[in-house]
Amino acid sequence: MKIIAISGSQVPSNVANSLQTMKAVHALAQLGHEVTLIVPFSEQNTSDNKWWELATFYGLQKEFEVEYLPSASRRLFFLSAVRRAKSLKPDLLYVWPLPSAVLGLMNGLPVVLEMHDLPSGRVGPLWFRYFRDFRGNKRITVITRALQDALTERYGPYIRSSDVVLAPNGVEPERFEQLPNPPEARRALDMPEAPTVVCTGHLYAGRGVELFIQLATAFQQQGVRFVWVGGRPADIEMWQAQTKTVSNLTFYGFVSNSLLPVYQAAADVLVMPYGHDIGISSGAGHSAQVSSPMKMFEYLATGRAIVTSDLPVFHEVLNENNAVFCHPEKLPAWVGALQALLDNPDRRDELARQARIDAQKYTWTERAKRILENFPV
Repeated sequence: MKIIAISGSQVPSNVANSLQTMKAVHALAQLGHEVTLIVPFSEQNTSDNKWWELATFYGLQKEFEVEYLPSASRRLFFLSAVRRAKSLKPDLLYVWPLPSAVLGLMNGLPVVLEMHDLPSGRVGPLWFRYFRDFRGNKRITVITRALQDALTERYGPYIRSSDVVLAPNGVEPERFEQLPNPPEARRALDMPEAPTVVCTGHLYAGRGVELFIQLATAFQQQGVRFVWVGGRPADIEMWQAQTKTVSNLTFYGFVSNSLLPVYQAAADVLVMPYGHDIGISSGAGHSAQVSSPMKMFEYLATGRAIVTSDLPVFHEVLNENNAVFCHPEKLPAWVGALQALLDNPDRRDELARQARIDAQKYTWTERAKRILENFPV
């Protein structure tokens, strides 16, 4: 099948929406479809990007086309992208922007729309209602049941239930199969040999960096290392300046997705210290209520004990057999949970084994199959 995908994300970029786009499209290509991804052109993200550079940056294997489309504005990009897609005569239009989904239907194209949050802004709800009501061959995929329920509550029975697919984000378990054990991974990365707690991801508001620093301070005298991997240079510089006296805390900054598994493997415990309000790259959204963080699936595949904030949406994937839950704002609960795991390697191994098993349910390719299954084109 010939699939044209449209995303407003910058490529390459280390923000989550760019990574998720590339992983989702890569999975379509891995299934054997002929895929072209259309993204905005910019001076920083141009057609000069070679495939091998993108593959290394995002941790990809199967090549697909990435087309950088010039446009006078972001809004015009959504229209221009659909025009370009139609000219390529696709069997299916696979999109993230709501305007492109609506315009695709208007142009008579079958459309799959990925939704990761509730429609926002003044016109987002309007575009969604257009998509809901417009006739055509269409399907919505949502990353969490919480998002599906929120859409139904806000917009009513917005589309036939048979055309809504629950598709959490995924992982490529094969990238995590031959990982070293924690001491070996630490040696490979030239990290100090010590019990190590790792968090990966950006440093946006609500991602838990303040709590992470408090935990590092609490364990400073015990020689436990705390490592945060990811974040923009300006954010890292700010947090480093504020934590000069926390000697067991290190901010490693951004690493390419292809290298990320080794950093996660260096952990004895992986943490997700999200707050009740989680910031995203666009600065808006309802992430804490409906999110499906990609690192959650990477953590499972890494096969390490996981300690996570007890947010209802995380229970769609995590449970008492593969993770330990703590209240986002109760530091003593986190200290106690980490101490218990660091003192009990058998419990860590028990959680790790179940995490690896559960990761197999969330592969990107199985996700892509589920999204396209029985979709008439």
